[in-house]
Amino acid sequence: MTEQTAQSAHWRASIRIVLSIMLIWFLVSLGCGVLFREFLDANVPSVGGAPFGFWMAQQGSILCFIGLLLLYRFLMNRLDKTHGLEDQA
Repeated sequence: MTEQTAQSAHWRASIRIVLSIMLIWFLVSLGCGVLFREFLDANVPSVGGAPFGFWMAQQGSILCFIGLLLLYRFLMNRLDKTHGLEDQA
């Protein structure tokens, strides 16, 4: 594999990771917090005394965002190791 092809493969894989994580972030923040809030309130058990849709809008989306940051770090480190680009610290 040439250097240009390897860089292109790494770039495509990193773009796929970023787009996937952004899609999950969009679905959780807008979907659970706004669009599906009434459905979640009616069909999912409450969390800490608050309806689930409200909880997702206030707390769940923040926790999911932190989880996505950790997932991004893990996936990008694994991708860098796969392509031989990890830090030599």
